[in-house]
Amino acid sequence: MKKSILHMDLDTFFVSVERLIDSRLAKKPLLVGGTGDRGVVAACSYETRKFGIHSGMSMKMARQLCPEAVCIRGNSWTYMKYSNLVTDIIKSEVPLFEKTSVDEFYVDLTGMDRYYGNYKFAKQLRSKIITDTGLPISFGLSENKIVSKVATGEAKPNSQIKIDYGFEKSFLAPLSVRKIPMVGNAVGKTLMNLGVFKVKQLQKMPVELLVSILGKNGQTIWKRANGLDNSPIIPYSERKSISVERTYERDTIDMLKLKNTFTAMTENLAYQLRMGKKLTGNISIRIRYSDFKTYSKQVKIPYTNADHILIPAIHKLFDKLHTRRLLIRLVGVRFADLVNGHYQINLFEDSEKSINLYKSLDRIKNKYGSNSIMRASTMDVKTIRDNRNPFNGEPPVLLAHRKQ
Repeated sequence: MKKSILHMDLDTFFVSVERLIDSRLAKKPLLVGGTGDRGVVAACSYETRKFGIHSGMSMKMARQLCPEAVCIRGNSWTYMKYSNLVTDIIKSEVPLFEKTSVDEFYVDLTGMDRYYGNYKFAKQLRSKIITDTGLPISFGLSENKIVSKVATGEAKPNSQIKIDYGFEKSFLAPLSVRKIPMVGNAVGKTLMNLGVFKVKQLQKMPVELLVSILGKNGQTIWKRANGLDNSPIIPYSERKSISVERTYERDTIDMLKLKNTFTAMTENLAYQLRMGKKLTGNISIRIRYSDFKTYSKQVKIPYTNADHILIPAIHKLFDKLHTRRLLIRLVGVRFADLVNGHYQINLFEDSEKSINLYKSLDRIKNKYGSNSIMRASTMDVKTIRDNRNPFNGEPPVLLAHRKQ
């Protein structure tokens, strides 16, 4: 049985939510993100893109390019609420779907054409989302995830495309190579320097040549250019929390040691959130004293996975919870209320410099291991760090051992 994969993407999601809340913003050039000079554009309306504005650009530069744009700081709680509304609608209509971010979904419609018609169903699902939420959404439908994702991009804004079986390659051929997922700025520049501008040129290139130029990713890019993809739908399920604890070999009251332990554990869990493209909206700590009495405290926070937000929040919780003048035996950190979300959800607070720093740090950890780079203050905190993605497959076992 041939597969039928639907890709759905909420159009300019943050912008659309803001316009839904305030109709006066309709058709106006709109920027959502950090509103200070060091802020970053989290999302921009189609009206601003003709000026060369894109997400991730500094807000200062975006304002210079389009002075008439309306700038809004944005609210991650509001965006997550609307994302959950769409998720609930999809969950109620289909048995198998994957949520890859706050505004992007894959749905497996394989076999539905026998009984109802997968394109007809996809149109009705899109119509229901638009009617029930008021948000524009586009979709692409084909036999695999990659072609469907590219088709959605071509359908935007607020439309739909179906690619019939056998026409995947011809659909992709006239498009720019930059439309292929994995072809970013660096790869795109390399290909264009070789005179490769269209996907049809990639399709005609020997796969061995692409591998020699681009390394192991060359084969994947060649397959995608030819409409070949076997990526499975990863069933949507919410992992509710992740946590880590540490029991000291000797009970301690050393405040510096305790705070360094909390820093190391928070840094570890935040990295795992980013690996799994997750955000936390609830943090808590746990303290067990030498008399074995255990206390905990939690607080709700705006959704984030950023160290520089989570670490001070954890330290603040510890300052509030630690009221007994006794030695401490065990400490723990827990992140709950986990939701899907890319790092852009934090752009309202962060500067472009800090975002690039996180990306660089995570690349180093992914390549050389989670212990390859850390804060100097946590060098002596011997917490076992799990470098696997805890949100794919079996949940990780987050452990800590006594200091040797």
